[in-house]
Amino acid sequence: MTDILAILLITVYSIDIIALFVFGIHTYIMVYFYRKNRDYCYSNVDHEPIDLKRVKPANLPDVTVQLPIFNEFYVVDRLIDATLKIQWPKEKLHIQVLDDSTDETKDKVSGIVRALKAQGYRIEHLHRTDRTGHKAGALKAGMEKSESEFIAIFDADFLPAPDILIKTIPYFAEPDVGMVQTRWGHINDDYSMLTMAQSFGIDGHFVVEQVARNGGRMWMNFNGTAGIWRRQCIYDAGNWQADTLTEDFDLSYRAELAGWRFRYFTDIVNPAELPSTIASFKSQQFRWCKGSIQTAVKLVPRILRSSFSKKIKAEAITHLLNYSVHPLMVINILLSLPLLLVDRWTSFKLNSVSIAVLFFAATVLSLSTLGPTFFYIYSQRELYKNWKRRIIWIPILMMIGTGIAISNTKAFIEALMGKKSAFMRTPKYRIESKKDVVKERAMYRQPLDTLVFSELLMGIYGLVTAYFAWAYEKPFIIPFMLIYSAGFLYISVGNILERMQINARFDMRLFQKKEEVVVHD
Repeated sequence: MTDILAILLITVYSIDIIALFVFGIHTYIMVYFYRKNRDYCYSNVDHEPIDLKRVKPANLPDVTVQLPIFNEFYVVDRLIDATLKIQWPKEKLHIQVLDDSTDETKDKVSGIVRALKAQGYRIEHLHRTDRTGHKAGALKAGMEKSESEFIAIFDADFLPAPDILIKTIPYFAEPDVGMVQTRWGHINDDYSMLTMAQSFGIDGHFVVEQVARNGGRMWMNFNGTAGIWRRQCIYDAGNWQADTLTEDFDLSYRAELAGWRFRYFTDIVNPAELPSTIASFKSQQFRWCKGSIQTAVKLVPRILRSSFSKKIKAEAITHLLNYSVHPLMVINILLSLPLLLVDRWTSFKLNSVSIAVLFFAATVLSLSTLGPTFFYIYSQRELYKNWKRRIIWIPILMMIGTGIAISNTKAFIEALMGKKSAFMRTPKYRIESKKDVVKERAMYRQPLDTLVFSELLMGIYGLVTAYFAWAYEKPFIIPFMLIYSAGFLYISVGNILERMQINARFDMRLFQKKEEVVVHD
């Protein structure tokens, strides 16, 4: 019976390793397509920017800028201020603050909008008390109150690039272009180890992946913000829909299934605030993971039935399933120890396995692990002059990427099972420098994720596996286990300590307020 179980575990482990290998090789493919097509994704290649001094406003299209927000008290004024700096005739720019807030944010926005209207800006404050559809519902409701042909979207944590419209609108002269996406930058990448690691992940996606897909004439996605849509494209795709947590990914692929073409430009940069706490980072990644898999469940059958090329289909499906690496990593870690000790509980003898087989397994595991490392290093080399100094953070990226595997595995399983969950906002605290601290606003505090205890146990399990690998002179998996363990321990222990610090600051603030009341009385 134990031998049958061993065969089953070896089979599952082998399939797992092969799947990780495929995703690892995919990162090399992305770098190849990037190198081949990077010039395609510069904004001045096919169309020159609009010269507002020469072109009369009457000859320019109306553009609606949608700013979807929900309880963004700390950053909403920064967002609106940056939006006002967009280079476009004031009479041709219609700003919608799509406000679903349930706190004082709505009053703050109301005052800002009222003052700006008095200055002649075309700006509206559209507050909803019924949050049907969450962000997708807000965007859809805003469209119904606008007649602009083009719609730009910016989330609350962004600073729109001033030149975004003068550089992107010319591309809509091509009638089949339905959306133009621009690059995310970073306001606070040097704030902490966490934000620096996140910046590497985002740079890899926007510097390499988006260029590889768009330049390689494959499908790419709207990233939810820092992009401009043609209204007709949204309608042809079936409008905004709220049945997934990634309404942006869903609409993108429905639009491309409908025959629309997208463009991406890496030289138009919109700085954004990275999540500064482990809790907010985890909730953001949970939403992205679950939404991606929900979109895969929804659209993969349609993609397979479509008449698009095999290259487009293969890349689209790989992209949709990219978050599968997290459950695959969890399976890999959990099975490593029983298979490491397989000769202790079955009749199999690991020593009887040929060196060639072990070498092949180690090579496959290494290639799948080194692929993303190479991918992220390459993106840093392309983007920063001091890239050699920056890449010392790569192990931290690997560690943190592993640490969220338990949370994202839960998201993955819930998506496959069709379990619905509420839209989870990522709190923004206006963290712009190392001097800033997370604010203690009560309703913005996130409860401690109970998964931290599973993550803590997984970290310990990895250390135990590494110990047995050393004790039984099977060292080839020790480096991987140590990185995995460090990731789980960082996320779990860091999350607990972070919550304790924020609670302590909040309690101290309440105590100080009570003292002030007593003194006043």
